[in-house]
Amino acid sequence: MSDFERILYETEDGRARITLNRPDKLNALSLAMQEELSEALWEADHDTGIHCVILRGAGRSFCAGYDLSDSDSPPHVSRVQNEDRKYRGHRSIDDDAWQLERAQRYRMALFDMHKPVIAQVHGHCIAGGTDLALLCDMVVTAEDAVFGFPPARDLGALPNNFWVYNCGPQWAKRLLLTGDTVTGSEAQDIGLVMKAVPGEHLETEVEQLADRLALIDPDLLSANKRIVNLAMELMGARTLQRLAAENDVRGHNTRAADGFRASVKAQGLKATLRARDAQFGDGRARVKGPETRDADGRLIDD
Repeated sequence: MSDFERILYETEDGRARITLNRPDKLNALSLAMQEELSEALWEADHDTGIHCVILRGAGRSFCAGYDLSDSDSPPHVSRVQNEDRKYRGHRSIDDDAWQLERAQRYRMALFDMHKPVIAQVHGHCIAGGTDLALLCDMVVTAEDAVFGFPPARDLGALPNNFWVYNCGPQWAKRLLLTGDTVTGSEAQDIGLVMKAVPGEHLETEVEQLADRLALIDPDLLSANKRIVNLAMELMGARTLQRLAAENDVRGHNTRAADGFRASVKAQGLKATLRARDAQFGDGRARVKGPETRDADGRLIDD
């Protein structure tokens, strides 16, 4: 599908490979990219020759978060959108919730589509990258990948939240209340991802899993994916996503978020992020063993 501008879409041997393709921005998620991703996911779900989807990132990382630089023009809401009309921005609490829910609908295709999706994670899987990965049915990661949600330190809450369903409430709180990160190996240890493998084995691991899924009737794959997802819905998972978007509005109205926006306006985005994260040293959590740190907040290896 050559008309996609921000992703790559290819099909082969019963699988669709969708590649986030803004490597110069570490595949930061613009609204336009999320729209293309949703379209590609539903195309794969519609195609009877496809058994599963592999979601991956081009370049050095899977996805380093949401695009906060406004460098990509947002798509129209409808084909009749007219620039002469006055539309929603972020002027009110309801406007903010509406915008967050709009973007969430694009991402929820990963959960709502019938066919299974495997996230193939390398490099950074940060902030919005975790929103994508944890909506997938299975996450296979490189051992040295980095998972975390640093914007929880000052910018807001999570607009999607499947952390508690994967790693449980205590590790979800430990990572989200600090914005600290864990490696792919540690993410496997706490159940945040299904499996971590050495980076040189990542693609083979994912492709061989897709080979096995290609042996199963797609309708049967759908039946078994959907019953597990329905079980999660009975535990409130889908309702929680709607609440997560509204809770992010609450986060956007904190003093910390006001300070973040003021700093961006005065100093720029990169300087603001550097100043915020410098206070946390290397920004890492340690899953096993004591978290002994030096004066700069960096973990000291045993």
